[in-house]
Amino acid sequence: MPLERLHRALGADLEQRRAKGILKGKEDVIVGVLAAQGEHGPRYQLAGHGQRPFLKMNANSYLGMSLRPEVIAAEEATSRAFGTGPGAVRFISGTYRQHIELEQALANFHRRQAAMIFSSAYAAVVGTLVSLIDRQTAVISDALNHNCIINALRLARPASKSVYRHLDTAELDAQLTAAHGTCRRALVITDGIFSMRGDHAPLGEITALAERHDASFQEGVTVVVDDSHGVGAFGATGRGSEEHTGASGVDVLIATLGKALGVNGGYVAASQQVVDFLRESAPTYIYSNPITPAEAAAASQALALLDSEDGRALLAHLRAMTARFEQGLVALGYETIAGEHPVVPLMVRDTAKTSALVQHLKSHGVLATGLNFPVVPKGDEEIRFQVAADHTPADIDFVLGVLAAFPGRAT
Repeated sequence: MPLERLHRALGADLEQRRAKGILKGKEDVIVGVLAAQGEHGPRYQLAGHGQRPFLKMNANSYLGMSLRPEVIAAEEATSRAFGTGPGAVRFISGTYRQHIELEQALANFHRRQAAMIFSSAYAAVVGTLVSLIDRQTAVISDALNHNCIINALRLARPASKSVYRHLDTAELDAQLTAAHGTCRRALVITDGIFSMRGDHAPLGEITALAERHDASFQEGVTVVVDDSHGVGAFGATGRGSEEHTGASGVDVLIATLGKALGVNGGYVAASQQVVDFLRESAPTYIYSNPITPAEAAAASQALALLDSEDGRALLAHLRAMTARFEQGLVALGYETIAGEHPVVPLMVRDTAKTSALVQHLKSHGVLATGLNFPVVPKGDEEIRFQVAADHTPADIDFVLGVLAAFPGRAT
């Protein structure tokens, strides 16, 4: 069937994206990984750049787990014993011992009754929200929530949807009040860590508001938190935004195995009743293959490492490297948003300068992510740096040296 007319339409769409500056374009292809050596952490080689090594400052692997030998060994041993894939969705014949063991470990880690794993955190968010939201649900969402939450709410079609200003609990309070008497159920959804800026939700205030309004809804107020960037990278023992804020009352916690834990997949931790319901209702769980048994084994190993003295040492080093980088940026005259989370934004506030600085970094062997309008509002253009526990003081100082040499740096 000829596709000329479709190709014209798709081409026009791509051209509009290019004109708006939101075309992602060609992806860098990693063709080699160089192990940490001496005072330097791991380096990466890219297609088209020969043998040149690059330092990654744009990865979500906050603890460097994906390169840990014990995590790799767990995945390799399980692949040999159980094969490379599950072969079916969970309820047919795709559930393996490693899946059950990982779910129990996640529930224990988060001090919840139960947990269930999905093929990705995106799938976990979509499957959970679509299942928990019905035509008698009022949903209230933070303005800077992740794309997975935005799309999940579009699919869920709640009775009403309100968006409160980023971190504005007074507006959240007002929107909960406005929803009284309109629906049987209210659901408050927020990211734990907001990945563009590295700031965190005030979960203590949010859960307190939910408790105060709970009696005004026949089926109560449910608080759902996606802490994919928080778990393993935030909090004294890596339990994320919930631990950092000291909050209680988060009813449904969603997170990922693919960032700080260094593997693949997502999960939900909640009460037994909620998890039992999701196993019977979440379409992205029921109709999609799970992660492989080997990935589950690797994730279990990474979780055990996180929840140990070695894990706490990794977290302490991560916090030290984050502070070193933030302090270095300020000393160079750059603007940042201070915080303990290893997402460190460098606020450039100019589209052309942001693009130029990203290119300057790459030309000097540093990979970082530039965020320009309309991905972020005009005036909020930034470079998002992500610090990891396998970065060394020499790595951090190397990046700061590259930034110091940028011709357009304000002095």
